[in-house]
Order: sequence, then C-alpha cells, then structure tokens
Amino acid sequence: MKIGIIGGGLMGLALARRLAARGNAVTVFEREKQLGGLTTYHDYGPFFWDRFYHVILPSDTYLIRFLNEIGLGNRLHWSKTLTGFYVDRQFHSLSSSLDFLTFPPLSLLGKLRLALTILYCARINDWRRLEQVSVEDWLIKTCGLRTYEKIWKPLLLAKLGESYKRVSAVFIWSIIKRMYSARETSAQREHLGYISGSYKVVLERLEESIHAAGGLLFTQTPVKRIYPDDSSGLWITDSANKHHFDRVIFTSPVNFLQDICSTDLVKVENANNRIEYLGVICMALITRKPLTPYYIVNIADERIPFTGLIGMTNLVSMQQTGGYHLTFLPKYVMSDDPLLRRSDEELYEMFLKGLQLMFPDLKQEDIESVHVNRAFKVQPLQVLNYSALVPNVTTQHQDFFVLNTAQFVNSTLNNNEVIHAVETFMNNHSSRFN
Repeated sequence: MKIGIIGGGLMGLALARRLAARGNAVTVFEREKQLGGLTTYHDYGPFFWDRFYHVILPSDTYLIRFLNEIGLGNRLHWSKTLTGFYVDRQFHSLSSSLDFLTFPPLSLLGKLRLALTILYCARINDWRRLEQVSVEDWLIKTCGLRTYEKIWKPLLLAKLGESYKRVSAVFIWSIIKRMYSARETSAQREHLGYISGSYKVVLERLEESIHAAGGLLFTQTPVKRIYPDDSSGLWITDSANKHHFDRVIFTSPVNFLQDICSTDLVKVENANNRIEYLGVICMALITRKPLTPYYIVNIADERIPFTGLIGMTNLVSMQQTGGYHLTFLPKYVMSDDPLLRRSDEELYEMFLKGLQLMFPDLKQEDIESVHVNRAFKVQPLQVLNYSALVPNVTTQHQDFFVLNTAQFVNSTLNNNEVIHAVETFMNNHSSRFN
C-alpha cells in the first residue's frame, strides 16, 4: 500500500516508521529544509543539540516506550535538577520543601495557598469545567490576589502577553499536572531526563528505519494540493511533481489543511474559528561558565524580555556540549507578532539588556556564541471553551486522514503527547493500514 504523509515533524516520522514497518510504501513531505519540526536540531559550532529545549519526565510513558522501541532506550539519562525563581530582582531556589517554606516574596498563608493550589491542580482529572473560567479568575480564587499579582501574573504575561486574559484555567492546569509528575515523592526533587546526543539521534534513527523499509523522505517540498482520484486513492501535487497514493495522512495545522485540500476530501465545521497559535523566539547562549545552578528559572519580572531561563547543561552532561554551557532564553508571543520577524541582531540586543539586568557580572568575553531560532506555530492558544471552538475536521474520503496538534485540547504540546496521539491513531485505524 502506498501512503503519503504531510508533515515531517516527530508525529509524521513516527507514523511513517510504524506504517513502513507493516510493509507499506511510505512517502513523507516536509516543507522545511530539515526534518523534525519543533523537535529538530541545530549546529551550535562545537556541538549539535536541540533547536528548542526539551525534557523528558518519568511519567512520559509513551515517549519512553517509543525510545526503547527504536533502540535508543540506553541513551536516556536521568538527572536531579534544581528550580529557581527570579522575583524582586533576586534569585531564589525552589528546589525543596525547605526552599518553598523560606521563599521570601510570599507570606506563610500565601505559600500554603499556593502549595494547596498546585496539589489540587495536579489531582484534577475533569478538565472540562476549567475551560469555562479564565486562568486569571481561577488563580486569584485559589491562591489569592497578592500571590497572583506577585507570582502568577508576571509569569502569564511572560508566557502569553496580554492574551493571558483570554486563556482558560486549562492552560495552567495542564502545565502543573505535567510538571508535578517530575517530582519524586521520596526526595521531592525534580527528576528529569534527556537523550544523549539530543533529538538529532532520534530523528536520524527514524530516517534510517524509514529508508531501510523503502520509504521516501522529501524535504523542502511544500504540498500544493491534495485531491481524490476519479477511481481510487488520492493525488498529492508539490511544486514539481504529482504523486498517487492509496492513503494520505495529514499532520500539519488546520488552516493549511483548508488551503490545500479539495472540499470533497474534508469538511471543516466551525471553519471561521481560526485557531490562534503561540510562536516562540528561542535564543541559545553558549558560554564558558554557567549563569545559574538551576535547570529552569521562572522569571516574574516585567523588565526581562524573555519568558524564562533554561540551563540545559544543569541537566545534561557537558560532554554533550563540548565543555561549553548551553542556556535557552525563550520568549513566547502570538504567531502574528512582529517581534518574530525582527532580525537576530535586534533580538540579541533586546535579550542582552535583560541578561545584564539579571547578571550584571556577565561579560561579553564570557559568551562564546549566540543563536536565535524561531517557530511561528508552537501550540494553540487555549482560550475559554477552546475544545468547542476547535474546527471539527471530518474527512469526506475513506482514504484521507487527519492527525495534528490542534486536537490536543487538554494538554500542553510535548513529545510524549505526540507519541500518544500516534499510538491512538494507529490503534483506531489499524484495519485501514494492513
């Protein structure tokens, strides 16, 4: 059976591998130069590592099983990490219960309410009722106004900008529930994982297995149109060629689906409800010394232009990074924000001012190199009643299938959820791909 897959991110490649292993002739179409999507890698000079920061949690059972399945389980390493908080122009550790109890910005009552909120949030399973209340209202009700103004509001502004006012409580629930699972009950310390060699080795392993099964991977090949054949199967056209397939699976965003698919292939209800996406600017700083001892620093300071600080080499061995320290500085904005189109030089100048505020002793000679990466569509913005607003995609053709991240209505976008979605898809449609 000939199967075409639109999108060469982790979702598309994992699908391709599963289908090729069943003896299908698989072809993947990717518009970018490099496979992997948000999971792709970058050449930092002395080493390769992920273009955007990724971490694996002990609860990421689908992803861990997948890594074992493709023979990379031995490359998964675990580390104890530290968490920091930057507020009132000072760094504070929040890596243990004692750190939390002595956290200066909050009163004892504020700390108690914050702890109870996190515990309560981590145990909520019925997420649908949270869709009907704004994240601001929910956090004020559970934590109190002072804790919200001091801690949560700056974080929401950093992550979402002014759009946070339209976001439901599902947004914070999904983040807390995922990260809470990273804490070991015995030590109450974060236990996080990474893949030796970065996701580059995962993507290379997937490419190898797809090629070995006779599959094809086309990069820099944007699809122009998908339409049904008059007799059976479907046609895919790119800028130069026309390809016939027995089945086609679409893994790209819904708005792209509407642009290239004929109306007799797919029906999109609520098509006018265009999904809003968050984009990200992710500056990677290569330095000769660490900035902090923390893996993650949450920043509650509106003067700082980036969302947080990810000390990657406080998680991964420095053997992975050629002896240099790697720090990610992400800035989340809406996908149409002009900031995403600023030059690397402009963004570096803006971020450097924030770094100098946080680290006045940081010198230019301490910085080996700077790399600015961007992604315009990272994840959908989970506004109030998001699940009801998501365009309902119904395929009108028995050989056309859709699987994409817009369908993630109650979780953050992460690689575990991607692999979970692939497994669910294969289980639900197994008979159609034998």
